[in-house]
Amino acid sequence: MKHTDIRTLASRVAGPVLLPHDEGYDQERTGANLAVRHEPEVIVGATRAEDVQEAVRFASRRGLPVAVQCTGHGYSVAARGGLLITTGRMTGVEIDPDRRTVSVQAGVRFEHVVPAAARYGLAPLNGSAPHVGVVSYVLGGGVGLLVRTYGYASDRVRRLELVTADGDLRTVTADDDPDLYWAVVGGRDNFGIVTRLDMDLVPVSRLYGGGLFFDAEAAPGVLHAYVRWARDMPREMNSSVALIPMPDGPEVPEPMRGRHVYHVRIACTAGAEEGEGLVAPLREAGPVLLEALRDMPYAESASIHDEPPFPVPFQRESALLREAGDDVLRALLKHAGPQAPVPCVVELRHLGGAAAEPPERANSVAHRDAPFLLSVVTLLFGGTVEGTRPVYRQLLKALEPYSSGARLNFLGFGANAGEDRVRAAYTPPDLERLARLKAVHDPQNLYRLNYNIPPTTADATAPVPGRIRER
Repeated sequence: MKHTDIRTLASRVAGPVLLPHDEGYDQERTGANLAVRHEPEVIVGATRAEDVQEAVRFASRRGLPVAVQCTGHGYSVAARGGLLITTGRMTGVEIDPDRRTVSVQAGVRFEHVVPAAARYGLAPLNGSAPHVGVVSYVLGGGVGLLVRTYGYASDRVRRLELVTADGDLRTVTADDDPDLYWAVVGGRDNFGIVTRLDMDLVPVSRLYGGGLFFDAEAAPGVLHAYVRWARDMPREMNSSVALIPMPDGPEVPEPMRGRHVYHVRIACTAGAEEGEGLVAPLREAGPVLLEALRDMPYAESASIHDEPPFPVPFQRESALLREAGDDVLRALLKHAGPQAPVPCVVELRHLGGAAAEPPERANSVAHRDAPFLLSVVTLLFGGTVEGTRPVYRQLLKALEPYSSGARLNFLGFGANAGEDRVRAAYTPPDLERLARLKAVHDPQNLYRLNYNIPPTTADATAPVPGRIRER
């Protein structure tokens, strides 16, 4: 690229334009996952929708692929060249308490939304970590703390502002453009860069929540006990269980240092008294190392999972499970438990309830009948990505007979973000429809530095399978 081209681009955007040797380039390209970093030819730090438009037009004219990054939790593939748009400066949040909605710009994190909504006794359907970006989380499905009670966050999207591959800024709703809405809500950044998103809030101000910690060695039956318990729970009970190798350091409470522990996470909307009664049988699974359950304001719900807010290097993988019987649990413990060759944090989330119901506004988030979601995360301090691959490959192979797919937001990067893993996030008919819509809206696959859905090579003017016809 010519320096005159870069100067012209910089004159047209309000945010910074950075090249590899510029001060601030490294900080701008670094996200929450330190195991992978983009290496773009140029970065545009967007401050408004017009900046995104100018950046996309610039890239399109030069045949540069485009990547977008808010917080960098959902890396799929590192950009080697191309143009990176960062949205972290776009932090506008507007709450409408009468309509129970929130409108967020592209760089907003849930830590900005939760306290703003709490002032009105409302809550977003956020995930376990409030420092995750709203837009990418929601468009990838959004498996939240309250997923059994209120369903997926994606199902609450009302309106999108989207920069398509031609640089146009479009307003998209399920009524005005049902095909594109369906594709974007579930297909993430394959069809454009969302600069603003409006979604519903839910009337939740308090939870009975927190966790129970068990020594995995002293209470080996916790995983099986949790699955039996979860199957009988009402939709007001949202929960998961994680098997965690705890560090042996002062930052960890003394009873858990250096141990593998089971952490049962609870977020119950039924009230403290009923929640306490529902949780009580879990205590019979073994001696409790530590208990942290209480009635809490929803604004404090991040304490339930207590995930680190600072960047770390990690790899991850997921599988939606049709069942979680003894064979599944044995395979999980064999390949990712305490004896695994690399340390793994394994979490089994209970789905069902509202998550199994069809959305009011159709979207491409699939596999809604799965009752459990398994996610595996490996922190790579002192380890390598290559070291995790055999472990993850063996685990997925062992679980293949019981798996119904994957969740886009829980996939990893590199080899863990390949075509087969992206395919696992959708049904075959939906993936075909997405590819046809990609050919309509981004035929050159400008937006390909992501969990990519390539455009079909078939005639893009032919009817899209499953297309919602005008009424």
